[in-house]
Parts: sequence; C-alpha cells; structure tokens
Amino acid sequence: MSAPALDPSWVDDVLLAGGPGRPDAAPALVLDAPVTRAGLRRLVEQRQAVLAAAGIGASGPGDSVAICLAPSLAFVANLLACWRLGARAALLDHRLTPFEIDAALQRLAPQAVVSAEHATGGPLRGFQDVQERVATYPGRPSETPHALVQLSSGSTGPSKVIARTAAGLVEELERYVAIGAGVPQPGERIVCLASMVHVLGLVGGLLHGLHAGAQVVVPARMTADGILAAVAAGPEPTTLLGVPFHIELLSVGPTPPRLPQLTGMTTGGELVRAGVHDTFTDRFGIRLGNMYGMTEVGVIATDLFGEHRPALTPAPGLRVREEHGELLVSLAESPYLGLSDPARWADGWLRTRDAGTVDPATGRLRVQGRNDSQVSVGGLKVDLTEVEHTLAALPGVDSAVVTHDQAIEAYVMLREDATAEQVQAELARRLAAFKRPRVLRIVQQLPRTATGKLVRDRALLVAASMKEGNTEA
Repeated sequence: MSAPALDPSWVDDVLLAGGPGRPDAAPALVLDAPVTRAGLRRLVEQRQAVLAAAGIGASGPGDSVAICLAPSLAFVANLLACWRLGARAALLDHRLTPFEIDAALQRLAPQAVVSAEHATGGPLRGFQDVQERVATYPGRPSETPHALVQLSSGSTGPSKVIARTAAGLVEELERYVAIGAGVPQPGERIVCLASMVHVLGLVGGLLHGLHAGAQVVVPARMTADGILAAVAAGPEPTTLLGVPFHIELLSVGPTPPRLPQLTGMTTGGELVRAGVHDTFTDRFGIRLGNMYGMTEVGVIATDLFGEHRPALTPAPGLRVREEHGELLVSLAESPYLGLSDPARWADGWLRTRDAGTVDPATGRLRVQGRNDSQVSVGGLKVDLTEVEHTLAALPGVDSAVVTHDQAIEAYVMLREDATAEQVQAELARRLAAFKRPRVLRIVQQLPRTATGKLVRDRALLVAASMKEGNTEA
C-alpha cells in the first residue's frame, strides 16, 4: 500500500521559488561554478524527467528512491527532483562499502536507486563531479508519508531507520528562521563544510540556504587554504558551518588573510575543546557558536554567539527536559520506521541518549556526552555496537570488544588458523573506512565478568592485550 499523498508543492514553495529575498538570477549554490535559483530549477526538472522515465511518480506520490551520491550538484538535483515527484528519498552515505549498501537496500526496499556512474574528486574534495545513473530496484512504494529516510549510524547491526516528513523538515527550517541572530540571512553566504548527506549540512546548510535565500557555497578542497579561499571568493557576509574537526583544521598553520566578510562559524556535533575554541576566536576574531541536534529532530538547541558556553538554549518550538541524567526532547511522533521502541520514543518525548542537565531557572541545557555506544569520528557518528557486532560475526573471530578513546580500538580473540590480516581484509569489505578500528589487538583471552559477560573497561582490555602471546595489528 502506498503512502498517503506526499504533496510535492512544498519543494517549490519552500525551497525553489523565487521572490523577495530569493531572486531568480542570484546564485543559490556555488560548487565548481555558481548556479542561479532559476538554473537550479531547470536542473531539478531535468532529473525529475529521468526519474519519471524509471517509473517514479507514475501512479502519483508515494514512491521510494534511494540516493547514494557524494556531495555534488547531482546529489542536490536528484534529491529535490525526488521530492518534487512526491517520492520518499532514502540517503545512503557514498562512503559505505558495497556490502553495507546492499544490506541497506534490502532493508529499505526502494523502487529505484540513484548512484554514481562516474565521479571525480579525491578525499580532500568538498564535492565531486558526478555522472549519475538511475536503476530500478525490486522494492515497493513507501508505506508512510515520510519524505526523508536516513540510517542512524550505518546500514548493518543495530542502526535505526530514521524518517522525517516534509512538514517536519519545514518546521525545522522555521526554527532556523525563528532563532534569528547568528543564522545566515537572505543575501548572505553559508560556506558549508558539513556534508550535505547528513542532517547538519543538509538542513542547516543546503535547505536553510535555499529557504532563506542565502547562497550555499561548498569549498573545492576541504583544506584550510581551500576553506579560506571559498570565504574570500565573495563579498557577502559569510558564515562557516562545520564540525569541530574543521575548527581544529583552521586553528593551525600560517596566519590567515584578513577576511572582513567572515562574520562567524557555527559548529555541530560535540562541544569544541576550550583550548581550540580560544585559539580559533583569537585567530579569526569572529564568533564561534555551537549547535546541538540529532538526525531524528534536526536542530535542538543553540548558543550561536558563545554567550552561555557550554550551555545552550532550546530552539523555538522545542522543549527539552532531563530525566535521570538523560536529555529528552519533545517530538510529536516516533521518528523511526517500523515498530515504535518505547525505550527511545514514548508519549511525545524522544530519549536522546545524551547525558545532560537542564537549568530549571533558565531552561538552558548542557550536554555531557553519550549515554550509549555512539561516538564521533571526524564529525561522523559511529555506533561502536555496530562495529563490534560486525567484527564478532566475521569468519575466524571467536569474540570481540570495541572501545573508543582517541580512536576506535578492537580487542579480538581469533579462532584456530585465522589471522589478523584476514580479519582486516574482511572488515574492510563490510565497514566504511571511518567506522573501522584504527588499532586491532589480537588477544588470547578477553576478560569477562563473573557471570560470563565481556568486560568493556579499557584499562582491563589494555592489560589483557599486553600479556604474553598477544599481538597488535
């Protein structure tokens, strides 16, 4: 059964239409070259015709498409074309392995898959030049009215399928507008360092820019020089949008040139370390703001001028409360496809799995880290449970424990005749590079509790790995 009608008119009304503050002739996007708002509409119409030729939208709104493309003009055009046809778009990170992508497609069952026929661009590129292809897939129409689907941390193991309606996305865009000061305004520029495949770059960068009439710029190279060159390329007031990794990147090296158009930077993800925060603000003389959010909700709270650091103010329209040391955010419906998990969402409240506090006097919150197994690696979320489950399921692995300190580490007991090289090769086939352990320690025996449960105390694991006969790969 197809979903209730997904009204595609919101794409034009909210994102693509011209008008006051959004002139057709003004650049909406800048990647290799500026793309005007009118030019973007033409590109979207072209991709819409290709998707329609593959059968998407033939019977009306409610079809489903998976998009697996690197950040690119092709990604933007295909996503908006999909929504303009009233189809649900499931976003898959282009860095996933074929094994992960296949597992995700089996779970999501789209009717078409948009992927790269050819792409150019190295690991330091901010975007790629992509020639896409559209292939049919033996899937089914969407059974819900959601417009966007994303996987919480990967395509295997315990990851959840997160779904958002068009109305939910529009509500988040309205939250950005309501926040006001510190959020890029019409006629300004957003130099987007956060990947537009994920929620910060997608909604806070791409969709907000289109909605507000702010030009969205993606640097050709994600190096300090490349980022500063993107800032210098236009005279308009400019905000950087990224994650703490980008702040650290910009905080080292030669003294930057004078950039009077650079008005501030907003970072998502974990809180920036105090030393890095001070180095960055001293170096550039601009505000460094923080934004807290989740894929399930989008932006939850902000401190865009660093006035209350490390506290943040809930975004307009959202309520945040603390329960037994965990932060909960108001959300009318479960954000997960499938059976609702009361351990994550119930009675209009989503458990963030973040430890934190809420000041009863001001309502401001402080985030104190994750309560679960999710960590941030270079600004990308990785679920350690997923890595551990994948590792433990490999041929030749008897048991495994995965931890995170400065990097992801794995402690592994091998079966007879298995080798570390075999494990690493198979892991490379099943997990994207950013999820794989930097260190793989082969141990003769993993420590366990009196009841037989594996111990995840890193000090005990390190001690076990140092015993005679254990090796590091």
